[in-house]
Amino acid sequence: MNVLTEIQYFPSVISIKNLYNHTNIFFEQYEFYQKRSFRNRALIAGSNGIINLSIPLLDGRNQKVLMKDVRIANQEAWQKRHWRSIFSSYNHSPWFDHYRDELEILYLNRFEFLMDWNLRCFEWVAQKLNRSFDIFLTETYQKNYDPGSWIDQRNRVIPKNYRDFETASYRQVFEEKLGFLPNLSIIDLLFCEGGHAADLLKEN
Repeated sequence: MNVLTEIQYFPSVISIKNLYNHTNIFFEQYEFYQKRSFRNRALIAGSNGIINLSIPLLDGRNQKVLMKDVRIANQEAWQKRHWRSIFSSYNHSPWFDHYRDELEILYLNRFEFLMDWNLRCFEWVAQKLNRSFDIFLTETYQKNYDPGSWIDQRNRVIPKNYRDFETASYRQVFEEKLGFLPNLSIIDLLFCEGGHAADLLKEN
């Protein structure tokens, strides 16, 4: 089966789980950019609660532009801020040192387009999960796909409902203070579980 989805910034655990057991992943690039999504945001756990890492976009989030053409507002030091937040939140997590150097290098790279940055983040995650995907980009926009050949995941997981999906729990850095926070960014799972993360993503 082919899986169709939007490309997110370090996707949530449930978003990765929905893709994990499939091989052919198609990322939608001919949709119009949509606000209130994870296309330019990722959620991590901070000591005082959830931190929303939001990538600033040129012309703001009200633009009506195809996803493939959305540009990042790199005049803002967003990568430095995001890395600082990630370091502050996870530097005491069990697996942070294992991933730190490569991830820090990723945050030093400048990307003009949001699609390119998100794709690089997804590739980094797939590599750390030791999972190979065949990744494709859509060539046109199509509202409906044949359900016999396609699983359409577009806009299934969004900021207003991501807590509603069940996934396996794991020990989080600030769990004693905040309780378990479901479906944060996949980097939360990697920093907390490392190589065991893949086992938690597999279907039972």
